[in-house]
Amino acid sequence: MSITVLIADDQALLRTGFRMILSAEDDIDVIGEASDGHQAVRLARQLQPDVVLMDIRMPALDGIAATRLLAGPDATHPARVIILTTYDLDEYVYDALASGASGFLLKDVPPEDLVQGIRHVAAGDALLAPSITRRLIAQFTRCRPARPVPPAADLLTPRELEILALVATGQSNAEIAAFLHLSENTVKTHVTHVLDKLGLRDRVHAVVYAYETGVVEPGGPR
Repeated sequence: MSITVLIADDQALLRTGFRMILSAEDDIDVIGEASDGHQAVRLARQLQPDVVLMDIRMPALDGIAATRLLAGPDATHPARVIILTTYDLDEYVYDALASGASGFLLKDVPPEDLVQGIRHVAAGDALLAPSITRRLIAQFTRCRPARPVPPAADLLTPRELEILALVATGQSNAEIAAFLHLSENTVKTHVTHVLDKLGLRDRVHAVVYAYETGVVEPGGPR
């Protein structure tokens, strides 16, 4: 079955470019376009796409607010949202992730990475570029007071806490497996247990959780 995608961006030229790239793929179907946040929310609720590509800076309702409505804690059926941003340290990206997005991509991402990113998120994985995770999250959590670590964190085993800390630095399952001398499947199982125990939807929200609660600090694990 095809992965259905809604593109939300106020620049028609960019929407057209994304549509052309995605329409060339046999397993991806662009089912709608929105030029502002209100339209994105309305169409997402109406069309129920598998993935929403969401620009941050849009008129009427920005992408962060739209993401919160579609994927935030009050959303009845949370959508999978990929944030599109121009800069890898956009000051709004953290807020977008905290609002429920499943990841982000830069607008100048290579076409193959855009396609693969959509496939990953549609499959239930999170999308947060490892090369900039540490800079992105650390910069914007440094100015935010850590929340008390909730009791759910006590449910994690020492190994799970270790893996959560490594996830928070942007390492992939393969990198964590190599570092800890485990199989990649074992790491994937541990990550799944962490998400289940903490009630987190995906890897991105594990990163946000880890920094906000002080499980890890900017710059690395405690």
